[in-house]
Amino acid sequence: QVQLVESGGGLVQAGGSLRLSCVASGRTFSSATMGWFRQAPGKEREFVAAITQNGGRVYYADSVKGRFTISRGNAKITVYLQMNSLKPADTAIYYCARLIYGNYYPPSSYNYWGQGTQVAVSS
Repeated sequence: QVQLVESGGGLVQAGGSLRLSCVASGRTFSSATMGWFRQAPGKEREFVAAITQNGGRVYYADSVKGRFTISRGNAKITVYLQMNSLKPADTAIYYCARLIYGNYYPPSSYNYWGQGTQVAVSS
């Protein structure tokens, strides 16, 4: 099995930055395509970014392009989401997940999810 743990969330002023981390563990863990999603109160969970197994391809939601960067650590067990130029619309619980089958976009393609980390951006 695989366990995912997110960290790095917090409260920041608009225009500020945060770096989220997702650490994977478990005896069956192997590098896989990983995604970041977010969910705000009263809204559906939405795709934010994804990165392939070897880090060769990255994908971003239009709403975060140019501001967020997804990356993998050298050990391939940690996935980062660098968030710059944050704005109040980015406020949400952020989740990392591991893709099992399908394309990167739908949550249904992912089989393991972390517990989430709160990001709040004030104006």
